[in-house]
Amino acid sequence: MHIADLGDVQLHYRVDGDPDGAPVVFANSLGTDLRLWDAVLPLLPAGVKLIRYDLRGHGLSSVPSAPYSMGTLIRDAEQLLDFLDIRDCMFVGLSIGGMIAQGLAVKRLDQIRALVLSNTAAKIGTADMWKQRVQAVNQNGIEPLADAIMDRWFARGFRASPDITLWRNMLVQQSAAGYAGCCSAIAGTDFYTPTSGLRLPTLGIAGSEDGATPPDLVRETIDLIPGSSFSLIRKAGHLPCVEQPAEYAALLSRFLDDTGHIAKDT
Repeated sequence: MHIADLGDVQLHYRVDGDPDGAPVVFANSLGTDLRLWDAVLPLLPAGVKLIRYDLRGHGLSSVPSAPYSMGTLIRDAEQLLDFLDIRDCMFVGLSIGGMIAQGLAVKRLDQIRALVLSNTAAKIGTADMWKQRVQAVNQNGIEPLADAIMDRWFARGFRASPDITLWRNMLVQQSAAGYAGCCSAIAGTDFYTPTSGLRLPTLGIAGSEDGATPPDLVRETIDLIPGSSFSLIRKAGHLPCVEQPAEYAALLSRFLDDTGHIAKDT
């Protein structure tokens, strides 16, 4: 575990895989931390440097005063990659992580050579919906919302398994201020125009039972980027990397190969 002191925020990050390999950066979803990717990373090919971090207000990162803006979250990612001297990475972002990915690709194309936009969109929900979520969390914390969030996060079969408790606990143990701060960032984000200007290899991933970013919403965003591809993972909700890690890893591995991000002999 490492901490990057970026001034107004201290980001918890971790580096796995080949320290000299091609960089792949992972950004987690609202209400989770970098453990979101635990089941996927061991299934990825050799020859890649795997970097993941906790968003501000999440996991072991610091919790600056809320609310946050999407520009601030993008700057966090930008400064972390500069801190780690990362260029030409493949950036994998899920949900709010995927919004950060879109914004960072527009801002710093030198840092990103390929995008994986998972269970995300150029615009998610409405500003009023997120403002109501912020108000509810500020008044009563995350716990009263947890069961409804689990319904959106996971397919029915997974919700019936004991593992659901782990993810529910992860959610409710996040900082309420950090969670609400990131909700505010989503509320103010509409990337339809900037994302439509992107021209880089892009893979979209959706879960067939995603109650937060349904497949049609994900596909609409992916279609904004010419030459992009789209994959649907069956029997998965908002976090397919948790429910179907082998299929998720296979999609990432194929995209790594297709984009030439890893050498053919690795």
